[in-house]
Amino acid sequence: MKALVKARAERGIWMQDVPTPEIGPADVLVKVRKTGICGTDVHIYNWDEWAQQTVPVPLVTGHEYAGEIAAVGAEVRHLQVGQRVSGEGHVVGLRSRAARAGKYHLDPETKGIGVNLPGAFAEYVRIPAFNIVPLPDSVDDEIGAILDPLGNAVHTALSFDIVGEDVLITGAGPIGIMGAAVARHVGARHVVITDVNPQRLALAAEVADVVPVNVASQSLEEQMQRLGMREGFDVGLEMSGAPPALEQMLDHMVMGGRIALLGIPARPFPFDLGRIVFRMITLKGIYGREMFETWHKMLAMLESGLDVRKVITGRLAAADYGEAFARAAAGEPGKIILDW
Repeated sequence: MKALVKARAERGIWMQDVPTPEIGPADVLVKVRKTGICGTDVHIYNWDEWAQQTVPVPLVTGHEYAGEIAAVGAEVRHLQVGQRVSGEGHVVGLRSRAARAGKYHLDPETKGIGVNLPGAFAEYVRIPAFNIVPLPDSVDDEIGAILDPLGNAVHTALSFDIVGEDVLITGAGPIGIMGAAVARHVGARHVVITDVNPQRLALAAEVADVVPVNVASQSLEEQMQRLGMREGFDVGLEMSGAPPALEQMLDHMVMGGRIALLGIPARPFPFDLGRIVFRMITLKGIYGREMFETWHKMLAMLESGLDVRKVITGRLAAADYGEAFARAAAGEPGKIILDW
């Protein structure tokens, strides 16, 4: 089969012929229809320090996908050939206390499809049946291919009660934009999203009913005053991984504010812990999705009117992967979908 392979320990990715995966008794073989390019894939493409320390070479990459089941293992009873599916990209062990308690997203043995295990940038991918999520007819393959990052946005946005609350989102990448759409869908009052990239902020305003603020040229305080906000934001969603963004968020939270942290800094940085203590701020780290409650909630929201399709700004054939990755690495504002 054709697959995109991190074949060498250097910048780039390559289309190669590789063996079609063989499945075990508890696996399914998915014929891939659509895949999404993620920031993680760009890290692997660029072969940065994180990728060098994490990704085995050679490896078929990619973890955002939708397709249909081509074969099922002998022990699989709840799935059928021909069924349209996506799936959880984190493969967990079942031995830890967390996993045995049903908190699979907290399992320390987690491995990532397309990061530690063979991935979905291919004509076929092997997935544990446990990880498979069937797609309703109302969710097409294009949206199915971005459920993984949408799940990150949903997990982050729903970490705290945001109904009637004022929400600040730092980082207008695809996940930040989808997080903004989720916040509005579930009933936040004001949703403000900040960035320094005007194209991403324009896309955010197109996708969701939010107030975009370019902090390189606009005052966040002035926007808050215009909205009639007197004390600060109730909930913060930090999606950028940029230390200045977190600092600005801390400065604009109410006393007792709550912050969910999804963005990952490129390197450690110092900050004043006293500001957290004396203002009684709650910080919560977010990684991936809650398995499988996040999947249930995002599919339910999509079926009840959540619309994130405009966050997709590029659609290319898998054979045009070179252009797709060049655009992603150059900072494409939205998601790029590959058609297999």
